[in-house]
Parts: sequence; C-alpha cells; structure tokens
Amino acid sequence: MNPKLGLGFLLLLLLCYLIDSKCSKGCDLALASYYVWQGANLSFIAEVMQSSILKSTDFDTILSYNPQVTNKDSLPSFIRISIPFPCECINGEFLGHFFTYNVRSQDTYETVADTYYANLTTTPSLINFNSYPEVNIPDNGVLNVSVNCSCGDSSVSKDYGLFLSYPLRPDDTLASIANQTNLTQSLLQSYNVGFDFNQGSGVVYIPAKDADGSYRPLKSSTGIAGGVVAGICIAVAVALLMSVFIYVRFYRKKKAKGAILLSASQELSPRIGQVPGSNSNKPVDATGSQGLTGITVDKSVEFSYEELAKATDDFSLANKIGQGGFGSVYYAELRGEKAAIKKMDMQASKEFFAELKVLTHVHHLNLVRLIGYCVEGSLFLVYEYIENGNLSQHLRGSEKDPLPWSTRVQIALDSARGLEYIHEHTVPVYIHRDIKSANILIDKNFRGKVADFGLTKLTEVGSTSLPTRLVGTFGYMPPEYAQYGDVSPKVDVYALGVVLYELISAKEAIVKTNGSSAESRGLVALFEDVLIQPDPREDLRKVVDPRLGEDYPLDSVRKMAQLGKACTQENPQLRPSMRSIVVALMTLSSSTEDWDVGSFYENQALVNLMSGR
Repeated sequence: MNPKLGLGFLLLLLLCYLIDSKCSKGCDLALASYYVWQGANLSFIAEVMQSSILKSTDFDTILSYNPQVTNKDSLPSFIRISIPFPCECINGEFLGHFFTYNVRSQDTYETVADTYYANLTTTPSLINFNSYPEVNIPDNGVLNVSVNCSCGDSSVSKDYGLFLSYPLRPDDTLASIANQTNLTQSLLQSYNVGFDFNQGSGVVYIPAKDADGSYRPLKSSTGIAGGVVAGICIAVAVALLMSVFIYVRFYRKKKAKGAILLSASQELSPRIGQVPGSNSNKPVDATGSQGLTGITVDKSVEFSYEELAKATDDFSLANKIGQGGFGSVYYAELRGEKAAIKKMDMQASKEFFAELKVLTHVHHLNLVRLIGYCVEGSLFLVYEYIENGNLSQHLRGSEKDPLPWSTRVQIALDSARGLEYIHEHTVPVYIHRDIKSANILIDKNFRGKVADFGLTKLTEVGSTSLPTRLVGTFGYMPPEYAQYGDVSPKVDVYALGVVLYELISAKEAIVKTNGSSAESRGLVALFEDVLIQPDPREDLRKVVDPRLGEDYPLDSVRKMAQLGKACTQENPQLRPSMRSIVVALMTLSSSTEDWDVGSFYENQALVNLMSGR
C-alpha cells in the first residue's frame, strides 16, 4: 500500500480507537464488597486485597469504611465489608485492578475466585489472565486476580463518583439492594443497564459513601469529547476512502484468495472478535481495517494446501475420522502436533468464518482449540486432535466401553463451563446454537470440550424474527427457537439439558418408539413422564443406560435428571443461567454422600436453580 495511505490508516485507527475504547482513565478510589466467609479474618482479607491504597497490615483503613465492624480482632462471618482499591483503566479496555495472590497448597482457580476473593472475580477470568493450567496450579505460584470497578457515568448522574463492586448472592434482588442502600431501583438499574439483579451471581456497581459517610460527586473528565473525535474520525475516513478508491482503481492487483476472504468476512456481523494479541475482551469491527487485509488470525497459523494434503495423504479415506453437516474431518500430524482438519466447501463460508472468528479469540480449557486455517481451493480449519472422539460415540457406540457415572457428571460440568465462558465472560457474548452430544469431544483424560462453532452468533436477546434458515439439530431446539426464531443463551441451556438426559439414558435426542422411525418422541417428553411421578426412582431405573448395570448412585442420577428438567422448561425465563448450572454440577460432582429428597432441595445452589435464578 502507498506509504501515505498507510499513515492515514494508522491515524484513522488511532482516532477510532479513542472512540471505541471502553475507558480512557480510571479513578483514584473504588470499593469492593467482600462477603466474609466462615473462617476469614481481617489479616487474610487485607493480605489478598492489598494495593497502593491498602497495605496488608492496614486494618484501620478497612475499619474506616466499615463502621459496623467495631473490633478488628473479631470479624463476624457472613457479613459484607467494603474494601478500598484503585480503579484503573486497563489498556483502554476495561476498568479494574489486578491484585496478586500467593498460591497455597491445594488451591484451585475456583476456590480463589469463589471463596478467597468472594466472587469479586471469576474462574474464567483467572484462567484468562494466568498461564497456569487449571488442573495444575503450582504451590507458591502467583496469580493475577482481576476485579472490575466503575468510576461513574455523567449521563446518569454527576452526584455519584464512588462505586462499590458488589457480587450478587442468591438472596439478593434489585428491591433488597435498593432497600439496603436507600437508593432507587431505577438509579441502580441505570448504572447496570440490562443486568438482571435476580440472577444471584455477577458483579453490579452501586453508588457508595466514602470513609466520611458522604457520596462523592463525579469528577469532570478531560480530553477530546467523543463527538469531536467521532467527527474527526468520519472526516478522515471520507478522505481516506477517496484515496483508497484512486489507489485501487489504478494500482491494485486482485488476488483470488483476497477476494474470497474479503467477500466472506463482509458477510459476518460486525463486532465479532477481540483485539489481536490481547488477553482482553475488547471487540473490533469485522468489516473494518482487519477485513481489508483478510482474517484476524491471532494465535492461529495459516497452512498451505500442500502441507495439509501431504499430512492427510491427499485427504484419503484412511485418514478420514468424521463427517459433519459442513464438511469432512481428517486426522493429520502437522509440525509435530496431532491435528484434526475440517475440510469445508466454499458454500460454507459463513460457517467457516463464524468458527474461525470465535475460536481465534475465545480460549478456554473446555473449548476445542483452533490451531490454524487454510483457504486454498476449499476452506480448512485445523484443530487440536481430541483422542477419544465425541460423547455420542461413547454413549451409543458399541466399540466404546460405557462411561462410568462419575465421568459422565464431569463431562457435563466441563461442557457447562465451556458454555458459561462464551455466555458470560466474553465480549461480545456468543450463543453456540448447536449443542449436542456429537459436538462435545472427549480428550485422553475423559474431559469434555465443546466443539463445532460454525453456527455460533452474537447474542440478540429478544429477537423475534424467524430466521431465513433454521439452524441447529432437531431434538435439541427449544420451542421458542424452533417456532419463532427467538435467540438467547437459553437456547444453549435447553440443548445442554437434553445432553444431560443423554448422559443418563444413552438414548438419542429423538427416541424411536417401538423401533419405528415413523413413531418417535423427544427425550425431553420421555423424561417429563418419568419426573412427573411422586417418586420417580423406579421409573428412572428403567431409563438409565443399561450398560451401567447397577454401578451408579440412583440419587445422583435423579439430581441430574432434575437439573435436565430445569434446563428444558418450556418458558426460557424459567431456565437457569449457565453459571447456575455450573454451580449445581460442581455440587453434584463433589458430593459423596447420598441425599434424600428433602436434603436435595435444601442444597442452596440447587434451590436457586429450580426456582429459576
């Protein structure tokens, strides 16, 4: 490209970045609402929450923000205390602060997030910002712990400039928080637009009082106003477009590969990725500058057709290991690593680019890893090779040994964790739309990984238009999607509920009645008939995978079935969030005692789940 045009594009990107940045500056003070778990004390809390504001032995600073705590040597359990910390703009992408945590023996990401940091951070966040494997955090290691914060919003009110990062608990509601803080519900909702205060998890931002007991006014910001920057950006864009037109008209040499990439990338929805080379979740425009040069391929490798053909013996049948709706899958060894290559026709360009965009930027232990791609002749995606095939093969394949019950629960938990990550911890948020047992892969350690993101789309909550092409797999589609095209994360929740039923019964999502394909019913309806009984135990035994024999805890099966029922309720609003499902499956996975019906419903996580929180 002409050097002058290149300089112009850099200027344009810089100006647009100023607009698109999530933040430009932080604030000197924010507060974290720390829920005091049993056994916690001020010494431990000050140690894990220390910063430039709070030192590890500075109990007086903590007490100054918490007049309800009268004795620093005796801290009541199950109360909330406010902890001061600096709220910084992290790389222009989000407001937050990184604390450091010194790992102790037997620590896990979950215990650090859910207990030691009282849900101020999340397990996916710890995984994202740390290099340690989830299953092997070394003793005496150091973790980066991110806690998000807020500095206020002048468009809502200039009366509030200090905010409390408040992790919701199951008994919290918008009304109860408004009552506790003497703030209106509308004000709280204005600072947390679109957030459901009744979901029992997640962090909300609440105007808070300082150590003097007063609300701090919002400080005026400095710098170029967004509207001014936008005007400059548009003006520069127009000038650059004219220059690009002249340049393209007389000098550009068209390349077939570039045309394929550009035309396909322009079909994608805008803002469908993240900034390359960053651990952030900052979105970028897929039709912007990156679209002009092809695909965003952060952490992905571009392979040549010759290299893929050589590794698969010219895509021979001997190397073919699978067939999907959008292409064939072949085994290969590439550059010293075992790989699975999906070969797709050019007509599947939308699915190809959707999957490439998601897996290029979304990385999680329970999501299949993308290695690279190729766009010569056909469209190719190169993934990590998962040794043990997919869940459907293990449940119904005669050549596979039956999965033990404990392994089935773990696979369910792994799948839910992967989906929770794309539902709640990425920007933008994604919906998979084709969750089924065939799209859950099983690795050599019999852990689950969600795969096949070709139908993934951005969240469009409340969409009511019928899609021009209904996508997904019948038997896993919830009624609101199959009938009206309504798309929300609850589409994946419903499908995962069907998978839970599959894990119990090893049956297909559509069950053939009397062996006839003409007579069939959904697995959801089959389990509804079972669970409607006053005591479903005996009927449950009849639908449990017969290959398990008697080697399973019936009460655990019943709890899994109840969870499946919650996930597949007809009303999507009554289905649990994926976060609630993860909590319930963690409880089920770690439980070693038999619960009767009463104690099952006493478990708080599952009570919230069954009540739709």
